[in-house]
Formats: sequence, structure tokens, C-alpha cells
Amino acid sequence: MQERQWISDRRSELDALAEQLTKQLQEVQVERDELAIAERVLNRLAEQVQADAEAAAPAAVQVAGRAVLLIPHHSDATDEAALPGDYRRILTIVREADGPVQVRAVGERLGLNASVPAAEQAPVIR
Repeated sequence: MQERQWISDRRSELDALAEQLTKQLQEVQVERDELAIAERVLNRLAEQVQADAEAAAPAAVQVAGRAVLLIPHHSDATDEAALPGDYRRILTIVREADGPVQVRAVGERLGLNASVPAAEQAPVIR
């Protein structure tokens, strides 16, 4: 009879353990599902951020045989040192002028062929 009691006790212990493990497995599966959802959301956000960054990236064009950006990269920096070199040179040229300066003159100082047909008036930088 002692063996039967041991077997019965052991089965009860194993049933309780199985119930505990089943509950723990359900909790693990719920957490895994939540993590999978969070991962998908983060991947979509990362794709969206990358797409936005690519869409906002300035386009490069050719001016006088040189590649230049149509719009410079944006930065929160207020220091001129954050500007691209060409922009810093343009600021220097405009500051050195006694008054308004034509874009053509700035282009010439930069070594660019900025010729404008005589019928058109060159823009002025103030």
C-alpha cells in the first residue's frame, strides 16, 4: 500500500508542477507576443525615419562643373563654422563688399563661370 500512496503523492506533485509550468508558459508566450509587436512597431518607425531622412536629404546639382547642394544640411548650430565651406566663402565675400553685391560678382570671386545674358539682370545679395 505504501507504493500506491507514494505514487498518488508523486502524481499530485507532478500535477501541481505541470499546472505551474503551464501558467508560466502562458505568461512567457504573452510576453513573447508583446515583444514581437514592439519589434514590428520599432522596425516600421525606423523605416519611416529613414524614408523621411532620405526625402529631406538635399539634392546635389552641377554648377560650373562642380557638385553643390541645392539646400544645405540643416543643423541647430548657430555658428558659421557649421556651414559648408562654399557658404562661408560667400558670407565673407558679401561682408567684404561695400554694399549690395551681384551674384555674378560672388561667382567670379569663387572662380565660377556665372555669366548672365545681358538681357537679364543678375540678382543682388544684400
